[in-house]
Amino acid sequence: MSVRVERRIPAAPERVFAVLADGWSYPLWVVGATHMRDVDETFPAVGSRLHHSVGSWPLQIEDDTEVLACTPAELLELRGYAWPAGAARIRIEVRPDAAGSLVVMTENAERGPARLIPGVVQQALLVPRNRESLARLAAVVCERG
Repeated sequence: MSVRVERRIPAAPERVFAVLADGWSYPLWVVGATHMRDVDETFPAVGSRLHHSVGSWPLQIEDDTEVLACTPAELLELRGYAWPAGAARIRIEVRPDAAGSLVVMTENAERGPARLIPGVVQQALLVPRNRESLARLAAVVCERG
């Protein structure tokens, strides 16, 4: 089951991707990411990782997100680990658009108990979260101007 959301951002794809390629910016726009512990020097190269915390203290979980694919200014594909829920594949596509960029985010559970959650429940949980993440991404991109 894939969950898909999209948002137009009034900025060139290169500007949008500059924020995506800044691993230290993830807690600014990814809903749920609360603390960046480290970012591999090679991020966003394939195989590199973001080391982050999810949740609020004292219930924070330390996890990693791995880059599966990267095409600058076009695509960033990630595998997010969220123990104990499992892992999800997140694909972020940035396409040129008359207004600047169209950003399409697709997420699907790949491993663990999250795969057993019915599709309608995944939609109800992930669509609002991912819409908010893209709204925050747009704000960061536009603020950096």
